Amino acid sequence: MVFLIALLVGRPAWAGGLYIIANPNMKVSGEVSSRELAAIYLLRLVTWPDGTHLVPVNRELGSEIRKKFTEEVLGVDTRALATYWNQMHFQGKQPPLIQESQRAMIAFVKSVPGAIGYVSSNNPPAGVKVLRYVPDR
Repeated sequence: MVFLIALLVGRPAWAGGLYIIANPNMKVSGEVSSRELAAIYLLRLVTWPDGTHLVPVNRELGSEIRKKFTEEVLGVDTRALATYWNQMHFQGKQPPLIQESQRAMIAFVKSVPGAIGYVSSNNPPAGVKVLRYVPDR
């Protein structure tokens, strides 16, 4: 019993998987690759083929879910990403917007055309388009 409680208490907030989500009106078919997501989140890809302006959204700096997304989906160390954004700042580019909670992330993505974000869940959230599922390791 103690072992089971320790397991449950020690589980990270994102246990259950990570869903990459988009505005429900986004015209996407199939799963979006890590390479495409990295291009979107590094602002190398700013519009979708249909002309929709992309709006990447992150969770707050230091959150476990952001760390998981950055390392496992984008394939970048969080320190390297911070260095990248420091360099981009001098080119006039700002990092993706931030939402401070899962509820805020879902609401933002639902309401903003072109928005792309991520949430942790055992089930995909309602009212958004799922671009990809990243299972818990």
